[in-house]
Amino acid sequence: MGTLYLVGTPIGNLEDITLRALRVLRQVPLIAAEDTRRARVLLDRYEITTPVVSYFEGNKAARERQLLGALEQGDLALISEAGMPGLSDPGYELVRAAIERGHRVVPVPGPSAPIAALVVSGLPTDQFVYLGFLPRRRSQRRALLAEVAREPRTLVAFEAPHRLRETLIDLEELLGDRPIAICRELTKRFEEIWRGTLSQARARFREEEPRGEFTLVIGGAPRGETWDAETVRRALEQRLQAGMPRSKAVREVAALSGWNRRAVYRLSLEKP
Repeated sequence: MGTLYLVGTPIGNLEDITLRALRVLRQVPLIAAEDTRRARVLLDRYEITTPVVSYFEGNKAARERQLLGALEQGDLALISEAGMPGLSDPGYELVRAAIERGHRVVPVPGPSAPIAALVVSGLPTDQFVYLGFLPRRRSQRRALLAEVAREPRTLVAFEAPHRLRETLIDLEELLGDRPIAICRELTKRFEEIWRGTLSQARARFREEEPRGEFTLVIGGAPRGETWDAETVRRALEQRLQAGMPRSKAVREVAALSGWNRRAVYRLSLEKP
């Protein structure tokens, strides 16, 4: 029975790989990689000649049987495009299937963009909530943010450059003007860590075209804070005047304000 190794690989700088990871990648009979071209850059750098097969979102179901068969014959290493495999990329299904068949699954820890961003953010690190990639559709993204609006723990998420501006607007509207660290191109040549508030971030990227890969670290909700009635009314009025359906406006404001949803709904029906 072979062992499935989950091998962490660099998120940018190719020097960010452990000696153990290099040893495992040399010794296993086969490597399954999310991006074979990127894998080859890393392997060539360290003169590793282990055979590589692709394992990505588009072929993971078809490839799983082959990889489980390889595990019956020997060990297998799984690597993602960058960072730890199985975290916001393919791997979970293969891990579950390997466990169910009695194979050992062993982590070989390495770089992780969410953890790297969190520890340099300057925001609390004792507890955090990882949101992964934020939804592409704005309605789904806003619904997710409304769910975590009262979450007191630090929030960590990925966002694409072409959606960053819109996401910053949603974050400020739904969470309030909280502190944020915007981490761009971590460990790469043009790495940047920007810290400020959401309103300042909006102003910054209004002038500058977002480029690169972004990891966002957002301060949690202030503990025990509840809005007064006038603040709730203003938030409702702003959303209703913008054309938002009453039910959605009530849900968002309730999540932000600490009020019961029924109380917010009743307030929304009152005349000014």
